[in-house]
Amino acid sequence: MRFDLTDLRLFLHVAETGSITAGAERSAMALASASARIRGMEDALGIPLLERGRRGARPTPAGRAVVHHARLVLHQLERMRGELNEYARGLKGHVRLLSNTAAINEFLPDALAVFLAANPNIDIDLEERASHAIVEAVAAGLADLGVVADMVDLGGLEIRPFRSDRLVLVVAKDHPLAAQSSVAFADILDEPFVGLSSGSALQEYLNAHAARAGRSLSFRVRVRGPIALCRVVERGVGIGIVPETAALRAAESSAIQVVSLSDSWAPRLLVLCARRFDDLSAHARRLVDELTAPAPSNPVSPD
Repeated sequence: MRFDLTDLRLFLHVAETGSITAGAERSAMALASASARIRGMEDALGIPLLERGRRGARPTPAGRAVVHHARLVLHQLERMRGELNEYARGLKGHVRLLSNTAAINEFLPDALAVFLAANPNIDIDLEERASHAIVEAVAAGLADLGVVADMVDLGGLEIRPFRSDRLVLVVAKDHPLAAQSSVAFADILDEPFVGLSSGSALQEYLNAHAARAGRSLSFRVRVRGPIALCRVVERGVGIGIVPETAALRAAESSAIQVVSLSDSWAPRLLVLCARRFDDLSAHARRLVDELTAPAPSNPVSPD
């Protein structure tokens, strides 16, 4: 049984994405080569590691054991790289970071740009997911760190404060709701919405709140990103909900009105989560220090 690090990384990528094709792409590998490697692992063990179907591939019980041990091996390798990097510059480190929509659009770009410029030997794999999915992935060891809203069940994960965030309603200047200072989410569910594209963590969050009210949102159109959403709202197509930081930035150049949401879940604290911060690689701990350092300014009030 001779599995190299390429095999282990590939198998983890397949398990994370639920697809051999997507796993091969993430591993920068041709599909035929990736399939051959996984078949080689299965042949070496004499048992199947993946259940293959129309909707993708998922690990068998034996495959889950491989995933568990692959995470341990690769995590230990990252720790070794981070520690050796203190002695020898040039060793590349990788940190896998998952984030919800608000952080990935409004808060992380500047912080990560500063960090990456100061640490050219560290690469970051950043992916957007819903907060509950991030917690599951971090707890399972599929990511080093996550940025989530603190209202989600964090289980046994450790957390550190990151930023404050508030969700607000945006409407066109001439919309009847523009005269309101505050509205409840339940009172606007009959309105046509401009939503974020499928897969958006924020949109999944809003859809879940609508479902709890026994309703579903009606979308005129879906777009990618809060700023694009505000531009469509400006034309009177529908209303939308975005982080306040994005709304205020869009309002500088768009004819939109920002209206507060009175719901208790509208203001949110974003937190950085990990299984154990002390067990992270040196590269990941350095990123934690950067992300949890006091922000130069924060226009969003946590109240």
